[in-house]
Amino acid sequence: MPDKYRLHYFDGTALGEPIRYLLAYGKCNWEDVRYKCKVDDGNMIKAPFGQLPILEINGKKFVQSTAISRYLGSLLGLSGADPLDNLAIDTAVDTFHDIRAQIASWYYDPNPESRAAKTKPLMTVQIPFYFKKLDELVQSNGGYVANGKLSWGDLYIAGPIKYLNFLVGFDLLQPYPHLHKLVKEVEAIPHIAEYIAGKPHDLW
Repeated sequence: MPDKYRLHYFDGTALGEPIRYLLAYGKCNWEDVRYKCKVDDGNMIKAPFGQLPILEINGKKFVQSTAISRYLGSLLGLSGADPLDNLAIDTAVDTFHDIRAQIASWYYDPNPESRAAKTKPLMTVQIPFYFKKLDELVQSNGGYVANGKLSWGDLYIAGPIKYLNFLVGFDLLQPYPHLHKLVKEVEAIPHIAEYIAGKPHDLW
């Protein structure tokens, strides 16, 4: 395992939090570098693709939260046992990305008319559809998103929930007991719980 990790992300959860969960889970030697400013701010680390998160591994910079999480999962024993298992994890994570992206597209839409037109379909169709499917997926996998055991996919989905709740203004998981239980169980994993208890106050 590398000697030192430095994670660069905003002072919030969203796409940085799954990586923080994984680094905490693995008891890695890591530094949580947080920013309250925009990516193009002169005080921010040089972002290879103009975006965060960035994970520095022994000084080399890597981007893309899913790729980083998959890499850490492989180091920490949180990948699948074979390619088919890994496909199941990736399927769950990519499905989660689908609804996360739709929520973000609605929330950050600068056009009031366009945003208003997205509201009803998002709240009454898209969110219920995706979260019901994810809840059923967790139920069918014995409390996990894939393969009947804890994987990096579980941590990846649990990490941004606080952020998504902030965007929509309500508890997305309240109607979905299996998904809700999974997130609570991930947050209760000892080293993750220790990280959550000691971290700075998140902006979102």
